[in-house]
Amino acid sequence: MKFSTILIAVLEPLSRTRKRFPLATFIFGRIVTMAVILFVLGFAVFGLMELAPGDIVDQIMIQQLMATDGAMGRGDQQFAVEQLEATRAALGLDRPFYEQYFRWLRQVIVHQDLGVSLISRAPVSFLIGTRLANSVLLNMISLVLITITSFALGVWFSTKAGTRTDLAATFFALVLHAFPGILMLILLQLFAASTGFFPVTGYPGFPFSEAPARFVFSYAHHIFLPLLAAFLGGVGGTMRMIRATMLDQLGQPYITSLRARGIAEKRVYFNHAFRNTLNPYITGSANLLAGLFSGSLILEIIFAYPGIGRLMYEAVIQEDVNLVLANLMFISFLVLVGMVLADITLALVDPRIRYGKE
Repeated sequence: MKFSTILIAVLEPLSRTRKRFPLATFIFGRIVTMAVILFVLGFAVFGLMELAPGDIVDQIMIQQLMATDGAMGRGDQQFAVEQLEATRAALGLDRPFYEQYFRWLRQVIVHQDLGVSLISRAPVSFLIGTRLANSVLLNMISLVLITITSFALGVWFSTKAGTRTDLAATFFALVLHAFPGILMLILLQLFAASTGFFPVTGYPGFPFSEAPARFVFSYAHHIFLPLLAAFLGGVGGTMRMIRATMLDQLGQPYITSLRARGIAEKRVYFNHAFRNTLNPYITGSANLLAGLFSGSLILEIIFAYPGIGRLMYEAVIQEDVNLVLANLMFISFLVLVGMVLADITLALVDPRIRYGKE
């Protein structure tokens, strides 16, 4: 009885707050959920890295053996092994993975420090910061181009439903949506190598500070094929979704009623049917952004584009636990923030949605 009384006393204020501030309560709930997901994800990454054979200290040993062509004496080998064990202890790699994780988590929360790379000894925040802008720029340009093109084509083809043009466009969009992304990247890379029209790499070979104007034009030239690959990978499915949503809205009774009242067809399309296509797109845009960031890992490797996806690949190959975890958590954080913003935007755009209310 006492427990139920305490439970009611705790839940009743929360229920009142939820009814009074539904959107704020929803945002808070999503932030808490995001924090839990990041916590579980980090724990899983540390566990998986623990299961991988060897660690970064073993790589150091291999590099020493290669440097001496395997000609180390028994005494040298014993000294090297002792050194490596001391290095492993200094880095905390001799502790259980959960202890390593909670120590890293405490360092991040208390000291706002992501640690240092176990390979380069550079701050992890610096390494991520140098690559973050490149990935965000590439993915945001892709998202904007996909959005504009998908809405323009999706709305236009919905007016041509059933025609040969519509059937051909739908088939082409389906092919793009089903085409393997990695195969498209390889084909574009082969196209660049065989024709010479575009560079095989996705980034200029000189810094922005050296020649800003030349860098901008060179960057546009280098990024064209990676941008084209990301665009083709997302535009097919998004265009089909918008076209299908428009056709569904145009078949609704309220559209028939508007037409019966003599409302202009253009107004029916854009003021009513088109407006209602925003809801599924806003929801889908978060998944699209997540797909762009996850797909950028392969894209950045193939085109040698210096983004956080390629940084993740390099960190995994080198078994740099600090860099792998921080990079993965940061990418996941960006994706989750995008999803939360999409839900908030949906609540603001559609007045029928009231989070926290029946």
